[in-house]
Amino acid sequence: MTHNLPTYPDLESPRGFTQDATAWVPWLPPLPEEEFTPLHWEALVDKGRAKNPYFALLARAPEILRERTKTDNDIFYNADGGLPRAERELGATAASRINGCVLCASVHSRFASQHSGRTEDVQRLLDEGVKGLQDDRWRALIDAFAALTSTPVTLEKKHLETLRALGLDDLALADAIHSTAFFQWANRLMLSLGQAQVSKPA
Repeated sequence: MTHNLPTYPDLESPRGFTQDATAWVPWLPPLPEEEFTPLHWEALVDKGRAKNPYFALLARAPEILRERTKTDNDIFYNADGGLPRAERELGATAASRINGCVLCASVHSRFASQHSGRTEDVQRLLDEGVKGLQDDRWRALIDAFAALTSTPVTLEKKHLETLRALGLDDLALADAIHSTAFFQWANRLMLSLGQAQVSKPA
């Protein structure tokens, strides 16, 4: 069975990293909603995602999508101790900034701003990258996020010692590692399957 691959002659790419909402277009055809089975709906977790081209494309491998979504939700929405939500989102933003995923950076920078109230600091991360000026806690976190994101990974004992000195316990350190590591994978998946575009009015 062959598919006609999507084309986008009028695609407008975002001009740099932004906290504004962006859209995403796939290079492969998403699974049509009328072809969803109970397994596909279960894998989505949130049925509204069927209309999102990214999740509809991932639904072609529903078992993987299900585990991916459960992992994502536990990393970012589990409030049972650990790193504050804003700083989990900061980890996703830093990884996405380094990896060049404009769509992921836009989504998670908005969450980082929303949960921290530090919109200007988050924007500085987008504008200037991981070396931009931050307070001591965010500087140490971003340095650790960047070390985890580099290839090869350059995270060292000193990064963890600095974070412990700033009050992070084992759960907080685990959240910092998980949020960044997850986006090492998520960025590469999104960048290999499609492209960000400027979000246009419906």
